[in-house]
Amino acid sequence: MRELYPPVEPYETGMLDVGGGHLVYWEVCGNPRGRPALVVHGGPGSGAGPGWRRYFDPARYRTVLFDQRGCGRSTPHASDPATSMESNTTHHLIADMELLRERLEIPRWLLFGGSWGSTLILAYAERYPERVSEAVISGVTTTRRSETDWLYRGLGRLFPEEWERFLAGAPGTGRDGDVVAAYARLTGHPDPAVRERATADWCAWEDAAVSAEPGGGAKPYSSRPPAARLALARICSHYFSHGAWLEEGELIRDAGRLAGIPGVLIHGRLDLSAPLGTAWELGRAWPGAELRIVENAGHTGGPATRALELGALERFKDR
Repeated sequence: MRELYPPVEPYETGMLDVGGGHLVYWEVCGNPRGRPALVVHGGPGSGAGPGWRRYFDPARYRTVLFDQRGCGRSTPHASDPATSMESNTTHHLIADMELLRERLEIPRWLLFGGSWGSTLILAYAERYPERVSEAVISGVTTTRRSETDWLYRGLGRLFPEEWERFLAGAPGTGRDGDVVAAYARLTGHPDPAVRERATADWCAWEDAAVSAEPGGGAKPYSSRPPAARLALARICSHYFSHGAWLEEGELIRDAGRLAGIPGVLIHGRLDLSAPLGTAWELGRAWPGAELRIVENAGHTGGPATRALELGALERFKDR
């Protein structure tokens, strides 16, 4: 079983001015002359933790991490209700990634990430295929409205008690109402008690969605620090209530634009949050992509998922 590399500290950090008052945190670690790679974190709104640095051989990779708008160390932070979400969209994040690439003078880079990060990787790569050398993606999502509807409504058939509590957290929505849009309003409410309650209810549902996975019982969402939890719930509900500002099925429809970019898709067969069908569709639509199915893993992954991620990154480091 492949092991993560030892902890490494960044040799360069900065705050990128992306306009509209937003400053995006970024860092670079590894070899300044190494193969460029960008970590695209999930959530949306999770931020890039230091553990992601350890997936890359520090002698061979020049690894870039960044916190997407409104979360992590980027400012202004979405946990502050005064922070407007108007200029926080998928298209803004794509532009931020491209501005960061130009700032660091990187001609092409490998993209690595999962869950929401996979949606952002695909959206960026289909916009700028000439800027992407390879992509390693786990927990594949494309944030279609059908995928969001499954996660926040359809999955309730497997967790009816937890879903009823989630629905009750958005009074007046009703079983057929737009519960995600309701949470987007509640997590930006001026009353801190309303925001905190909505955040707790959102994260409790996210925890339930992964609770049946191997190793999925640690409440990975509710256990985050308060500001990080609120930013996550607010940004997630904002993005998902708008279909990530993408046409339905756009990323799979346009996957032909990725021809020539080697891609490794890694997905757990037990992923209830993002069922395997999306990864399967993408693998068929992306010329040359390789789909690796992990039999005993879900959305949060595990040792077998990590081994495949590390293996792909090892393979590409000398390409």
